[in-house]
Amino acid sequence: MIEHVYRRAAAAKGVDAVVVATDDERIAAAVAGFGGAARMTGRNHRTGTDRLAEVAADLDCEIILNVQGDEPLIDPSTVEAVIEPMQYEQWIDMTTACTPLTDQADYENPNVVKVVRNLQGDAMYFSRSPIPHVRGARPAIYKHLGIYGYRRAFLLEFARLPQTALEISESLEQLRALEHGTRIRTAITPFDSIGVDTPEDLERVRQAMTATRT
Repeated sequence: MIEHVYRRAAAAKGVDAVVVATDDERIAAAVAGFGGAARMTGRNHRTGTDRLAEVAADLDCEIILNVQGDEPLIDPSTVEAVIEPMQYEQWIDMTTACTPLTDQADYENPNVVKVVRNLQGDAMYFSRSPIPHVRGARPAIYKHLGIYGYRRAFLLEFARLPQTALEISESLEQLRALEHGTRIRTAITPFDSIGVDTPEDLERVRQAMTATRT
């Protein structure tokens, strides 16, 4: 699975290098096995973003992406869409991606994170609960995808911030940024992805890959 994520991220325009940050020697060995680059990190990070910041501290670049290792179907164009806002707007410190959510089961599934956006395209809230609540006409509903873009300086600062109540409650690290007042620009992509959180998710990914090959 990690090789699929690695190669899809590397195929995106604007990506100069891909590095797997991990504290698991088995993952590092698997990455080395297909010719990829991996960096071992400490074992006591609170979140994946904090692990990323450890690696970012030694990198010489302006923009850093966090592509979740459990997103084997991530499309390279989604990676490009997350990079783009920071290339044109210097004040944007953090970006992410989302896609229209139409499946009712996904809407109710706590493993599928939902995001509500404002009219400027910035995230207002992320939740594992079904948001927004629909009473009348159905508004646009978006599924959050497991990819983030950061300016390096902001990422290092973000990792030093204390965790917040909503972040801990929802187990969503992006809420730390929102609670501390950071604007997160969202990019809408038509390409859905399946985060592998359960054996059922893994089977869905296998079926999707099989369908693509046929």
